[in-house]
Amino acid sequence: MEVILREDVPKLGQRGDIVTVKDGYARNYLLPRQLALAATEANRQQVADMKAAGVRRRAQEKSGAESLAAQLAQVELTLRAKAGESDQLFGSVTAMNIAEALEAKGFSIEKRKVLLEEPIKTLGEYQIPLRLHADVTATVKVTVVREE
Repeated sequence: MEVILREDVPKLGQRGDIVTVKDGYARNYLLPRQLALAATEANRQQVADMKAAGVRRRAQEKSGAESLAAQLAQVELTLRAKAGESDQLFGSVTAMNIAEALEAKGFSIEKRKVLLEEPIKTLGEYQIPLRLHADVTATVKVTVVREE
C-alpha cells in the first residue's frame, strides 16, 4: 500500500515522502496515529503544496539560524561551580545549565539543542556546539570557573 507520510517516521521516511508499506502496518499503525495518509490523487496534490510551503519555511528557518549562529559566535559564557583542590567539580555543568546561561544573555536555546556529549566535570574552557538547524551548527565558548 502506498502512503504519504504526514510526520517524520524513523527508518521509514521524512514528512511528505510517498512510501510503500505493508497493508497491516498502514492500517494498524500509520493511519490510526495520523502519521500517514492514503496516497490518493487529491492527497498527492495536497502534499505537493505542503512540500512547497515546507521548503520556503525551512529556507526561512535556516537563514534565521545562520544569523543566530553569527551572534552566538561572539558569546562567551562564564559559569561558576564549586570545585575541589584538583579542579574537579563537586557537581557538573550540563546542557541545561548552558541553556539557562544563554537564556540569561537573551538567547532562547532549548537544552536539547546543546550538543554536550557528557557533562563538564572539571574547570576550564570548552567549545560547546549548538545545533540550531539541521544544517547550521554554532559554537559557544564556555568557561567554568571556581565559585568563591
